[in-house]
Amino acid sequence: MRRIPILLLILAMLISSCGLFRPTDPGLTGTPTLPDPLQTTESAPDPDSAARHFLDTWKAGDYAGMYALLSPLTQDGLSEEAFTGRVQEVMRGGAFVDVDFQIVSALVNSPQRAEVRYRIVLTSASVGEISRETRMDLTRSAGEDWRVAWTDAMILPELEGGNGLSLTTITPARANIYDRNNQAFAAEAAAGQDNAAALWIVPNEIGDEEAEETMLSTLRRLFDLVSTDSILERYESFRGTDFFTPLGVAPYDDYNTVGGLLVSVGGVRVRTYSTRYYYGGGLTPFAGGAAPHAVGYVSQIQEAEYEDRLAQGYQGDEFIGRIGIEAAFEDELRGVPGGTLYLVDTNGQVLQAMANRDPGLPYAIYTTLDRDLQEIAQRSIEGFRGAVVVLERDTGAVLAMASSPAFDPSLFDFQNPNGSNGGFQMLNTANQPYINRATQGLYAPGSVFKVVTMAAALETEYYNPDTVYNCGLEFTELPGWTGYDWRVEKELPAAGELTLIGGLEKSCNPWFWHIGLDLYIKSLPSAIPDMAAAFGLGVTTGIEIGDDAGQVPSPENSAETLGEEWAARHPVQLAIGQSVLLVTPLQVARYAAAIGNGGTLYRPQLVLAIQNAEGDVLHEFVPDPQAQLPVSPENIAAIQEAMVNVVEKSGATAYRKFLGLNLNVAGKTGTASTEGEPHAWFTGYTYEEREDKPDIAIAVILENQGEGSDWAAPVFRRIVETYFKGRPLTLYPWESRIWVDRTPEPDEEAEETPAP
Repeated sequence: MRRIPILLLILAMLISSCGLFRPTDPGLTGTPTLPDPLQTTESAPDPDSAARHFLDTWKAGDYAGMYALLSPLTQDGLSEEAFTGRVQEVMRGGAFVDVDFQIVSALVNSPQRAEVRYRIVLTSASVGEISRETRMDLTRSAGEDWRVAWTDAMILPELEGGNGLSLTTITPARANIYDRNNQAFAAEAAAGQDNAAALWIVPNEIGDEEAEETMLSTLRRLFDLVSTDSILERYESFRGTDFFTPLGVAPYDDYNTVGGLLVSVGGVRVRTYSTRYYYGGGLTPFAGGAAPHAVGYVSQIQEAEYEDRLAQGYQGDEFIGRIGIEAAFEDELRGVPGGTLYLVDTNGQVLQAMANRDPGLPYAIYTTLDRDLQEIAQRSIEGFRGAVVVLERDTGAVLAMASSPAFDPSLFDFQNPNGSNGGFQMLNTANQPYINRATQGLYAPGSVFKVVTMAAALETEYYNPDTVYNCGLEFTELPGWTGYDWRVEKELPAAGELTLIGGLEKSCNPWFWHIGLDLYIKSLPSAIPDMAAAFGLGVTTGIEIGDDAGQVPSPENSAETLGEEWAARHPVQLAIGQSVLLVTPLQVARYAAAIGNGGTLYRPQLVLAIQNAEGDVLHEFVPDPQAQLPVSPENIAAIQEAMVNVVEKSGATAYRKFLGLNLNVAGKTGTASTEGEPHAWFTGYTYEEREDKPDIAIAVILENQGEGSDWAAPVFRRIVETYFKGRPLTLYPWESRIWVDRTPEPDEEAEETPAP
């Protein structure tokens, strides 16, 4: 016991000598304590911000960005390629098209570890929303941000351990597209049934002369042709050969009534198949389906878009709308797919059903188009390059929209034996038949623009309807340039003194050149461009299938756009619809309608209703007035008077083309200069004011064809006759019978307005 104090003393001395305990050290101000391993002076960043950033990156589909946020340990065991492949595999497997989330809680377990719980909502195109609560583990090193310790359970808890997803999808049949009278433009085949018959001729299999005559007359009836000439022309040069000559596609039911006869006489081969059938409305073979540019077409998903379409919930074997209504209303026509989503193990064995949904009904599109009038519009310009637009004057509803050359939508179906890559070949032809010239064709309007110039002149109040100008054969008011009236080429005398109304009626170029120059001199260089914009030019119309805005040049950029020499002429050239002014036929028809209805510029619309088989309506047509022309009622009345005179007054530019029509029509001719032959224009409206037939406005353009009164005015008349009288009654100058025997040149009797 006596040894204990001695031992304690020795121990104290040893501790003191080692420096571990120095209570009297003058450098110390207090008693030190050892650091607590559970505490730190560093403040850890907020883990839920890191989790939110990671989930936002996932929502954006940025898989590379997600991988960059993973912890080093996760990245060591999982390559970016493997990570991206796994996430994409799950997203495609469930047809997930959207990711959403909500942070539930965040817990910091230590400076190096945290846990965030969140609710994930994955939206599948086939089975709807799947919602689960799951967790995200995060790790960090000192001074660094939180990083994600990835597991498959972060997508869905059920995927832990490498489980996967398997989806069975039920896609409803694509809905039909109809005209305003419930006639089909595009119709899907009933399940398991053929609805189309592709026909072609093998010349070497044609029978004797009598059999050939029977074959031709039967095909003429099947395709509703005026004569058999177009069929004979297809195979005449291949007689005696086994060359397969495509004819076209007919409805299966129509073919079925004559198929037996065609087989018996020989020469015709046929294949029936199930497809999305596009009705031709009685058009000649390969002239195109009914309204192919407005209705559009479908084709299978292509390799280049395959991954993107899978991400949108497609299975990869569907047909997709490409242009027109088929594309603009893809979601409505397709309907909502249904199906069942299964959880499967690593061997593909089903573990459980995770979600299911019945398919939703697709919605049919009922268009404002009249299929019978559409057929006439297409036939009226068949063989030309050009377009026709027919609008209800007082509502903006599109009754017909024709673009020529047309195309056959059935060529894009690989099942069509007549296709033979015809769709691809068609897209690469010089005439570009897939371009909708009514909405995408950009043209100088020529003299049909003079109504805009007249409106601008009247609204400045420097001019009135009775202002007189001496319309000579030459225009010399612009120093250094001489313009010639169209009458010079016709070897006609000068028009002489004309009121402004008379200037439009006779389409006097010098009158309108004078207006353009005079307004420029009066420091009103924007009067005409501003009025053009107010008439709806230079902007898109808002039609459902989209269109081109065209171009209205401004005085400010004319020198830059045109060069100094042309810039000096720009004000006078713009006044007659030339310079670099570009418009679409749809825009011209729309402003013609606005003049006719008193000044309201309506949005053109192609859709009458969107409705499913149970009667649920998504949309119904309502006229959409977009603007009011900034033109007084008195000035609109003056323009209307001039346009009526164009077709009714002797000596006016279109007078002879409308003799005997006996319908109230107003219009304007136009001949727009181009590098080659000029474009032929005619636009106008009717004012019958009948209860059974709404009045219409029409624009016609024929590319590089010649003068508007010679070529476009007869097309305008044919459409008006058909609309009000049920059928065409007046021959074109180049016809021997309606639709038959076109000759190269029209008659030479009409007067017109070639632009300089």
